[in-house]
Amino acid sequence: MRTLLPFALCAALLAQTKPDQDLPATIKVDVDIVNVLASVRDKRGALVSNLEKNDFTVLEDGKPQDIKYFTKETDLPLTIGLLVDVSGSQRNLIDIERNAASQFFSQVLRKKDMAFLISFGEESELLQDYTNSPRLLTEGLSQLRPSSGVGGLHPGPVPTAGGPRGTVLYDAVYLAANDKLKSEVGRKVIVIITDGVDQGSRLSLNQAVEAAQKSDAVIYCIDYNDPYAYGGGGFGISLGGGMGGSTMRKMSDETGGHTYKVDRKHTLEQVFKELQDEMRSQYSIGYTPANERKDGSYRKIEIKLSNKDLKAQARKGYYAIKPETR
Repeated sequence: MRTLLPFALCAALLAQTKPDQDLPATIKVDVDIVNVLASVRDKRGALVSNLEKNDFTVLEDGKPQDIKYFTKETDLPLTIGLLVDVSGSQRNLIDIERNAASQFFSQVLRKKDMAFLISFGEESELLQDYTNSPRLLTEGLSQLRPSSGVGGLHPGPVPTAGGPRGTVLYDAVYLAANDKLKSEVGRKVIVIITDGVDQGSRLSLNQAVEAAQKSDAVIYCIDYNDPYAYGGGGFGISLGGGMGGSTMRKMSDETGGHTYKVDRKHTLEQVFKELQDEMRSQYSIGYTPANERKDGSYRKIEIKLSNKDLKAQARKGYYAIKPETR
C-alpha cells in the first residue's frame, strides 16, 4: 500500500517546537559509543578492505580517541533506503532506473538486510516499506511514475506556500533519515538517484544533512540527469547536473558517502555494482568520546591512516545528543 509522506513531514515540522523525545539509535543503545562507518581507497581510487584496527586513528575535534570496537563490515546487516527522483526532469530515465534498481536489490540484499523505497517529485511517497524481498521491492519499483504536479492525479495533501513544488529532495532525505532510519540499529544507507535539483522543499539542505547525521545514515548520491531536460545537448552539460552537483557532494561528503556520476561511459548498472562493492568493503569503528558532555553540540570527526597513500571516507562529525529525560 502506498503511504503519502507529507503528513509525516508536517508532524515533524510541528515537533520542532517541542523537546526531542526520539534519540538516535546508537545513543539509545550506548550513550558512550560513537559509531563511524569508513571506506578506504588508494591513490587510484580502488577500495582497500584488508586493514586492521592499528591502521586507523580517530580524532574528535582534533583530539585522539580510543577505538573501542573495530569490525570489517563485509557481512554485517545493512538497511537501505532507496530514494528515486520522479520529477519532470527525470521522466525519460525512470525505466532505466527501475530495471537497474531491481537488479541491484536482487544482488545486494542478504538474509538479514532490509530495504525500503521512496519516490519523490512534488511530494514524497513510500512505495515499499521495510522488506527483505527483492520481489516486493521490484513491485514497488514498478509503481514509479513521473510526478504529476499539484492538481494532477495525486496532488500533495498539504498546500504549498511560497512557490511551486517540483522536486522535494531535501524533504525526502529528511523523512528517510528521521522517520524511517533513526530508530533502526546497525548500518544504515540512503541511496538517492537524482539530478540534485531541489524545488519546493519545506526543509533546507542543512536540515536534511543534519537528520542523516543524527540517524547515523550514510548518503550515496547517484548523479543521473537527462541532458535534454534543461535544454542541454549531452551528458555532463545539462543545467540540472551542474546545479545539483554541489548539493549531492555535500550530502555524501558530510555523511561519509560518495557521489557517483552516470554518463555514456559509466552506466547506472555499473554504478550500482560499484556501490554494492563499497557497502561490502566498509569498516565499523566505535569509540568512547573523551568529551563526555551530551550538550547537543556538533563534534568534528577525522579518520587518519598510518599509510599516507590511503584515504578514509567517513562522516565529518556527529551531534552529542542529550540523554533522554523523563
